[in-house]
Amino acid sequence: MPNIKSAKKRLGISSRQNLRNTAAKSAIKTSVKRFENALANGENEQAQTAYKSTVKTLDKAVSKGFLHKNTAARKKSRLSKNLKDMMS
Repeated sequence: MPNIKSAKKRLGISSRQNLRNTAAKSAIKTSVKRFENALANGENEQAQTAYKSTVKTLDKAVSKGFLHKNTAARKKSRLSKNLKDMMS
């Protein structure tokens, strides 16, 4: 436990940021899983809507600083490839 005032403040800030980051990353994982489940079940329309919401979630995570833009681009590319493979 920190004794210095500024260290105490940083501890609080750090814990709040940790919660925020954990929630954001969990939302991303949930969205990706929802998309992958729709793909696995062969549900075209559900997969397309899940893909759109997943891309939206990834873009929002980039704008808020939870993910690097290249990481999000890589994930979106892989998801779109999976979607395209299922559609054909």
